[in-house]
Amino acid sequence: QVQLVESGGGLVQAGGSLRLSCAASGRTFSSYAMGWFRQAPGKEREFVAAVSRSGGATYYADFVKRRFTISRDNAKNTVYLQMNSLKPEDTAVYYCAASSGGNSGARAPGQYDYWGQGTQVAVSS
Repeated sequence: QVQLVESGGGLVQAGGSLRLSCAASGRTFSSYAMGWFRQAPGKEREFVAAVSRSGGATYYADFVKRRFTISRDNAKNTVYLQMNSLKPEDTAVYYCAASSGGNSGARAPGQYDYWGQGTQVAVSS
């Protein structure tokens, strides 16, 4: 089992940047594929980005390509989401998730087994 804790959210102006972090407990972090999702009020949770167990492969939703970068540091049990050129429509609660099946690039929430509590990102226009 793994516990996930996100941090780094906040309020930023359009065009600004934020870096989200997700710290994982346990000694088997490197065995999990990791993902970031987001959920805006009244909307379903949606896939943002994912990274393979080694960090060698990354996957992105079309709406964040070339703006967001996912990465991980297995030595620190942490996955990151660097968000640049933020837009008001990026406003949401952002969640990190771990897939014990190791399905790199999984895009459906049901493919992930563990979730953090979320961190709020608000982008003002």
